[in-house]
Amino acid sequence: MAEHNLLEAVNLALKRAMAEDPRVLVLGEDVGVDGGVFRATDGLLQAYGGNRVFDTPLAETVIAGVAIGLAAQAFRPVAEIQFMGFIYPAIDQLVNHASRLRNRTRGRLSCPMVLRAPYGGGIHAPEHHSESTEAMLAHVPGLRVVIPSSPRRAYGLLLAAIRDPDPVVFLEPKRIYRTFKETLADDGEAWPLDQAEILRPGSDVTLIGWGAMIRECLTAAEQLAADGIEAEVVDVATLAPLDTETILESVQRTGRVVIVHEAAGNAGYGAEIAARIADQGLYDLEAPVRRVTGYDTVMPLPRLEHLYMPNVTRIIDAAQDCLAPA
Repeated sequence: MAEHNLLEAVNLALKRAMAEDPRVLVLGEDVGVDGGVFRATDGLLQAYGGNRVFDTPLAETVIAGVAIGLAAQAFRPVAEIQFMGFIYPAIDQLVNHASRLRNRTRGRLSCPMVLRAPYGGGIHAPEHHSESTEAMLAHVPGLRVVIPSSPRRAYGLLLAAIRDPDPVVFLEPKRIYRTFKETLADDGEAWPLDQAEILRPGSDVTLIGWGAMIRECLTAAEQLAADGIEAEVVDVATLAPLDTETILESVQRTGRVVIVHEAAGNAGYGAEIAARIADQGLYDLEAPVRRVTGYDTVMPLPRLEHLYMPNVTRIIDAAQDCLAPA
């Protein structure tokens, strides 16, 4: 088996899905001739032709609307928004149409579409290129929100998303597109949706994250272990619907929780996880839930970006705060 980075895993999953199902189409700005702004769709136009891979105008509302129309007519479109910061014009289509189509037609129609978007900071990008507004999308009933944290998960989760009968927003943490590789079998095996995963077992504190922040959580767990603290790392993977059961089981084992995300803290998705723990796992807690997040401000421009992003030191400090005697 070959090793692949996350970007290559996305490309492999798209090729596999298109090879297996002629209903799978790819559309978006520059996805065809140029192979996408990050080259996630590289080679698809040459392999499957302009009837299945096509460039669109710079119009995110149109991209989402066309995808919904195709999905309603039994195709399985995979639409790309170049950066999450450009997704706002598509919100009308996602909220008012994609998420409601099954309900509106009493099950006569569904909306088997995927909307892909690179998201998050860490690449020194200009304004509107580093957003992490996943909580806004996870709030919408009828939308699945999926965020992979590694090449293997990107491959399996994207295949599952394309095969799902309902709309999926698939957010790709671009900071780790090319930072590391994993051995990956291009075998067409999907990864389960709606299921969190324990990436590292532990007994003292639970670190919960998703996307690129999982790398920070795993590194923090290794450094905590050197001090005799065993941290369990939970990869949420699917934000909506949330796998609350796996999270609560981890809380039962450790009694302490640190939630990590790079989105702003105010009304960030970590607050929803903390609320569910308080509602259903309060008596298992030995300390208040801590959150390590981005700040309640716009993502800074490149020279200050590192000050905004949650880091290993902040995670370790929060974990040690949880473990400090009352």
